[in-house]
Amino acid sequence: MARVVLDTPLPQLDRLFDYAIPPAIAEQVVPGVRVTAPLRAEGRLADGLVVDVGDTTEFDGALTPLESVVSPARVLAPEVWSLARRVSDRQAGSANDVLRLAIPRRSVAVERKWLAQGSPRDVPQLAHPVAGYEGGLIESAVDGGGRLALRSLPGVVELSDGAWVGRWAVTLAQAAVRAVISGRSAIIAVPDYRDQEQLEAVLRTVAPAGSVASLDARRTNAQRYAAFLSCLPQPDDGVSTPRIIVGNRSVLYAPAAKLGLIALYDDGDPLFAEPLAPYAHARDVALVRQQQQECAVIFAGHTRTVEVQRLVELGYLSDVAPVPLVTPKVVPTAAQQRQQAGDGGRVPSAAFRTAAEALLAGPVLVQVARPGYVSLLACRRCGQAARCTNCAGPLQLASSHAVPSCAWCGRLVGDWACSECNNTTYRMVTRGSGRTAEELGRAFPGTRVVVSDGERPLTRVDDEPRTLVVATRGAEPIAAGGYAAIILLDGERMLQRESLHVGDDCLRWWSNAAALAAPGAPTVLAGVGGPLAQALTLWQQHSYAAAQLQDRRALGFPPALRVASVTGRPAAVQAALDAAEHVPIRDVLGPAPVPADGPRTLDDDQVRAIVRFEYAHGDAVAAALRGVIVRQATGARRPPAGRRRGRPAPTLRVKLDDPEIL
Repeated sequence: MARVVLDTPLPQLDRLFDYAIPPAIAEQVVPGVRVTAPLRAEGRLADGLVVDVGDTTEFDGALTPLESVVSPARVLAPEVWSLARRVSDRQAGSANDVLRLAIPRRSVAVERKWLAQGSPRDVPQLAHPVAGYEGGLIESAVDGGGRLALRSLPGVVELSDGAWVGRWAVTLAQAAVRAVISGRSAIIAVPDYRDQEQLEAVLRTVAPAGSVASLDARRTNAQRYAAFLSCLPQPDDGVSTPRIIVGNRSVLYAPAAKLGLIALYDDGDPLFAEPLAPYAHARDVALVRQQQQECAVIFAGHTRTVEVQRLVELGYLSDVAPVPLVTPKVVPTAAQQRQQAGDGGRVPSAAFRTAAEALLAGPVLVQVARPGYVSLLACRRCGQAARCTNCAGPLQLASSHAVPSCAWCGRLVGDWACSECNNTTYRMVTRGSGRTAEELGRAFPGTRVVVSDGERPLTRVDDEPRTLVVATRGAEPIAAGGYAAIILLDGERMLQRESLHVGDDCLRWWSNAAALAAPGAPTVLAGVGGPLAQALTLWQQHSYAAAQLQDRRALGFPPALRVASVTGRPAAVQAALDAAEHVPIRDVLGPAPVPADGPRTLDDDQVRAIVRFEYAHGDAVAAALRGVIVRQATGARRPPAGRRRGRPAPTLRVKLDDPEIL
């Protein structure tokens, strides 16, 4: 008898099914292999994965036999199945949704090559102590399954091959090597490819040859599948070779039976929030897996998220700072200090002078809020925001000679007139990276100006003087030797975003940029004061996170409490709320109408309610909401005779720990 998890999106089929094993394939049916199995409810064959093989079943009738074994490769590792089951239960989702993230699509050619190879040679024993921290603290945590909230070292360092990387990458790479030489694997998750390139550059110089596996979305499916298979036990003898597995958020589901370390860098980055069901944040996945496999876990970053700070205050994570403490030189400026000549009042005079002096010594980084040329226009007479006459979307400019176009529908609006005063002239409100580069090029003649943003990504620049780098937040390239100065613009604009996390995000953007400065080089924060500027200036980001956590406890906001958003048609949402009444919850906010695709319109058919509850009751709330989803999926009436069978589209969506609602 084989217990199989079927590959189906139907929530009512999110369980293990017992199948009989035909004698012809009995030797091939082992835990982890891909199989095809009859699905009577749908009248078709379904793909599946064998979770377990046993002799007994709780089913009283005759078991349906499996159809076939697709491949002898055991792609579903036991630790991955346990993780998928726990994460899906925690998030009121299906284990199949997690397994789709964990197991790449099959590549027959890659799999055949892997099945034919022999066992690899032993990993050489190398020692790389972690530099910059109190002697042996990180090594002891890796060896003993410790849990750390690590304050990363700012600055950049040169590797033996001449490449420049952030110091944080060296720290995590050395910790991962520590796990590998002890015979255990390490998983390191980073937000995007820029961070992964730095990490891989370090690992090429310090990790044992052949010990690194890269799992990320930029690779082809064949490359990703080959890297995935390399993490599995060898097909000939079942021996697991220690691996350092690096990638983005989905790398946390990589197979690693002997796991020694899980590390996340910059867990506050929104790229760690999974946009697909069951919407589990990478930080939560790491914590679940750490508990299941009792390995070490490190949350590293130049800032401290409120979620990690909560775990520090609970004593679950240990706060670790560099010794001696390294702090960049940050200079805040008052909003009233402006340089009228060079940038129309946008750049404070202190920042302007700092950039002019630093350009003589090396490259200077200028961080701006938005890409493009001009992302927002307004009426020159009354100040009303310029809107599209077709869809009411905001107007923008692609260049200095372009006709205004709509950011939503893309329509050119050459005959625009203000809806308030009928004026036909406009002014630029928000300058993007292109416009900023143009203005600074005029302000600093003879200077090479380069732009790094989503359309023109740049990962590295040389150390030539008189080089001005204009980059959007998160797209800052690494300069050889570090930047001679860093100017942080548009702080007021960044803080105008309506979000519970706006302060956390801004502090993270600014801190990550300031960490790219050369030793002793100044970082000027333009036009921002208060607690944020103080935290950045003193390099006390963890203190800001502690203050934020205290405020959120008083207001009942995450992460002091957990929240679940329930979205759908009014009847479906009400059914979910009725089910939640039987479990301990704090309160329910809503239901309220949900904004549709256009921010200025509402979808009358969709409402959303927010359920707040304590962490201790998370499993009960998730189970109750999940039950409503299953009942809704199975409650469809049978179609009339002669019509095609089918089910209505789901009308209820549940997201636990939804980052978008606040």
